[in-house]
Amino acid sequence: MENKNADLSTLKINRTSTSESPGSKNKIIKILISIVVIILIIFGIISLWNILISPATEVNLVTASKISPSESDAILTGSGYVVAQRKASVASKATGRLVYLGVVEGDALKKGQIIARLEDNDIKAQLEQAKANLLYNEAGLTDAKNNYDRQKKLVKSGATTQMQFDAADANYKRVLASIEVAKAQVTTAEVALENTLIRAPFDGTVLTKNADVGEIVSPLGASTTSRAAVVTMADMLSLQVEVDVSESNIQRIKAGQDCEITLDAYPDVRYPGNVDKIVPTADRSKATVLVKVAFKKYDSKVLPEMSTKVLFLKNEVDEKALDQKPILVVPFTAIRKINGKEYLYKVIDEKAKEIEVKTGKIIGDYTEIISGIDEGDKVIQKITDQIKDGLSVKVI
Repeated sequence: MENKNADLSTLKINRTSTSESPGSKNKIIKILISIVVIILIIFGIISLWNILISPATEVNLVTASKISPSESDAILTGSGYVVAQRKASVASKATGRLVYLGVVEGDALKKGQIIARLEDNDIKAQLEQAKANLLYNEAGLTDAKNNYDRQKKLVKSGATTQMQFDAADANYKRVLASIEVAKAQVTTAEVALENTLIRAPFDGTVLTKNADVGEIVSPLGASTTSRAAVVTMADMLSLQVEVDVSESNIQRIKAGQDCEITLDAYPDVRYPGNVDKIVPTADRSKATVLVKVAFKKYDSKVLPEMSTKVLFLKNEVDEKALDQKPILVVPFTAIRKINGKEYLYKVIDEKAKEIEVKTGKIIGDYTEIISGIDEGDKVIQKITDQIKDGLSVKVI
């Protein structure tokens, strides 16, 4: 009978503790989504903050290049061209057809050497006519002279009249004058014949050939049917380098100052030189002054119109040092030492790439690079504490 009095409410199942209502589920999902969105926003803000606060490091690049030992003594560097100070476009004084051309580019010429010849048949005919006319007038000279001498004796003895003597005298003088005219005509024809020969005005070398056999040559200038010059030649012993120096730097240059000259075509060969002349006028369009640099010595490699680099030196040029080969260098600011090793940094895919190098001697503001990079490679110019291997960089 005790079971009848038991509390049956304890056997009731509490459904609210094992299941939730649909509204509660939706609320939890919303909370979770809100948390995810907040996390994404936080990550976005952090990324944007990193971009704004820590942008790619800006760097300058410098090219590894070869220099000579003299560059540490240079106070100014200039670029210029080799120019022949004696150069001529050789033309004819006469107009005519070119029938002979005896030279080509590169031929050496001596002063007075015949370069070319124009058609001269008509000139030769005129010369022969002038010579014949001279002989004709000379033939009458003996008769006129004898008649003059005879009349002179007769007029003294009274055997002839003064009028006859005067006539003989006039005829004699006329014959003499005719002979002089005939001689002048011969000379004129000879000069005209000489003008058909085109000769070298000085010792030099043929640079260009401007006309060919069969073309008309005119001394008054070229046209569509004629040529003015037959060849262009230069005195290869008069070569100098002409350099345009900025007005702001011209005070560093003085006459006689020693220089080192390097041809762009032969960068490993250097020549001693000195400032020969500072042209006393400026080019207003370029704000430069022309400086002429003479070679102290040079060889057959030096040719007109070659581009050059000129080092204007503080001291006398060391000709022994000119034989030393140029060395590969970079500014010493581009090198970092880590644990006894030395490194440069290239920029690859907008990131700094650490390159181990072996260095040599120091020349002024530059350090010799023995191995690790090649001439023409670009490296970061100035290494700071920020520069690390793999650092994002921006080239400026």
